[in-house]
Formats: sequence, structure tokens, C-alpha cells
Amino acid sequence: MTDASERPLSVGILCYPTFGGSGVVAVELAQGLAQRGHTVHLFSYAPPARHDPFDERVHLHEVAVSSYPLFRYPPYDLALTSRVAEVAEDVGLDLIHAHYAIPHAMAALAVKDMLRPRRVPVVTTLHGTDITVVGQDPSYTRVTRYALARSDRVTCVSEYLAEETRRVFGIDRKLDIVPNFVDGERFHPIRPSPLRGCFARGGESVLMHVSNFRPVKQTPLVVDAFAQVAAERPATLVLVGDGPDRAACEARVQTLGLRSHVRFLGAQSDVENLLPAADLFLLPSRYESFGLAALEAMACGAVPLATKAGGLPEVIEDGVTGRLVPPEDLPDMGRYALDLLAEPEQLAVMAAAARSAAVTRFAREPVVARYEAIYRDVLASGSRPRPETAD
Repeated sequence: MTDASERPLSVGILCYPTFGGSGVVAVELAQGLAQRGHTVHLFSYAPPARHDPFDERVHLHEVAVSSYPLFRYPPYDLALTSRVAEVAEDVGLDLIHAHYAIPHAMAALAVKDMLRPRRVPVVTTLHGTDITVVGQDPSYTRVTRYALARSDRVTCVSEYLAEETRRVFGIDRKLDIVPNFVDGERFHPIRPSPLRGCFARGGESVLMHVSNFRPVKQTPLVVDAFAQVAAERPATLVLVGDGPDRAACEARVQTLGLRSHVRFLGAQSDVENLLPAADLFLLPSRYESFGLAALEAMACGAVPLATKAGGLPEVIEDGVTGRLVPPEDLPDMGRYALDLLAEPEQLAVMAAAARSAAVTRFAREPVVARYEAIYRDVLASGSRPRPETAD
């Protein structure tokens, strides 16, 4: 094997193209690696959110899936495996990085076996629901456990997720904690925000929520919290994203008579321009493995008000960079919001602290460098998974 301790690497990254955290982190990692001189090949079934098609070092390979009538369900995992193997042979991938266990880690492991005796290690990054939801489905538990055991390295985006992975699968191998990150130059406060006037023409407070509107996000609770706020002070709610619970939110807004105070923007790729317009960012999720949306809000100076659950306490310091609401208090989340809005000077101090924490603790460059170090260590250390050891 050619020495990989210094030379630029050729890395394959497998990810979903959606606006969720795993796809966003994968693409921004690819961009960060490219800036460090590496070549990255992205694999997905559609152009991922935030992908820059003009980046000469990041190459997108869309995976086409056959619609042959015999297939009741299109075999995306097989098409993905075949496409990655083809590119790996053509360009000489040094390593494959799978974001999300199913099907990406399994596809990467299949490619690893197909290319033997040539060694192409696999790094798997767990993002949350691949463990807390999909991985616990009896249909996928055994294959997820296999993927974790066979990957050359496994990383988790938070301590919470690592603990859940150990609890659910009983694994005894080392799990590296590599947090999500934010580009502080792209996500930053804009004062005054040109969009704020669009949302709050009368100087109202602006509350915002960004998500995929899945049930785990509990987005209808955002509407209920806003109703508490709007009953006591002028305010506007901006909902960004789309998903299965959007219709329920629209119905709730209509029932509460808030239609003129709520803006549904749908999925947006430029949330860095929207977030600076917000005073508060509401995230009442049942749990979050990390909370990338909250981190990006913090970087833009929007104070997060989120559930005290999952990995969110690792991102938000309660009372300093935002507020964490105990799950039992979520029905009264609006009262927390009103308390914050009632003290504008203190809110400004908290917004500044949120911005500072985001760009110092979760800056992009150190995290990208951490992933690069993992790649080089895996390439240099052989194929055996690392045992569980104290950090």
C-alpha cells in the first residue's frame, strides 16, 4: 500500500441527499476535505443538499436504480454497491466513509469485499436514527450490528449516541466521538437582517423552526408554544422545511387562528440567510443525537430553546447559550420563550454567547482535520477494528 501519511487522499463518501443532518454533514465534510487538498467522490441517489457542483475536487456520482418489473422494491443498496465498486476501481479510492449505517455501511463493506485483495477500509459515521430508530427495528438489527462490527472505524456525533449504540447493540469496540460542526463564515449573524422585515414588518419578535417535520421533531408543539407567545406579545413564527407533519402543523395553525402570524417556507437550501432573522430557534424534539439545526442557529445568533434530551445538552449550555426544556415541560414551552423575550438585553448576551460557543467548540476545520486523522490512522493500522479503550 502506498504511504498515506502525507499524500492527498481519494475518499468515497456515501450519504443521503436530504436536508437532514447526516447528508448535510457528509457534504460539508466533503467540501472541507477538498479544501485540504483531497479528492472526494460523493455517492447518493440525487444531488445532496448544499452540494456545490462547481467544486473541482468533489465529484458527485448519482446512483441509478433499475425499475425492472420483477423488483417489487427498487434495490438501491445493490445499485449503490455496484456504482461505488465501479468508481473505486476506476479512480483508486483509498477509503470509503459511510454516513448512516443502513444501507451505506453495508454497501461500503460489500465493496470492500469485492475489491479484495486490494484493501479499501470503511469508516462508518452514525448520526442518530440509524441507531435509535432504524437500527432497533427487528428487520435491521442484525445487519446493523454486523455493519458496526465489520467497519474499520465507527464514529458517533455525540457521547449520547455512543452510549445508545453500546446499550442497544452491546458492542465492545471503540467508538470515536466526532461532533458535527458549523462553518462560522457561512453561518453568522446579520445585523440588521434584510429578511427580518419580511417576517416582522411591525417589529414583532421572530421565532423560527427548521426541520424535516418528522414525528420525532414534534413540530406541532412549536405551533402550540408560539400560540402562547402570540397571546401575550406581537410575534411571527417562521417554519422552514417539509415532511410528514407539515399538514398537521398547518391544520393546527388554522384551528388556533394564527394563519396571519405564521409563515411556511418549505425546504430551503439557504437557511444561513434565514436564521439571522430569528430571535429564538425552537426545537422541541423527542430526542436529537446532536442537534445540527440548533448549532447552526447558534452560529447565526438565534438563541435555541430546545428539549433537554439526547445530545442537545452537549451542544447547548442551559441558561448561557440557550435554554433546555425538560421533556415534561414541553407543553409549557411558550412560557420559556416569553421569559427570554421579556429580557431583550439578556437575550442579546445569550445570543452572543451562543455564537461564540458555536464557532469555537464546533468549528469546521478542527472536525474535518479529526476525520482526516482517522482516515490516515485506519490506512496505516491494518484492517482489525480497534478494541474499546479509555480515551
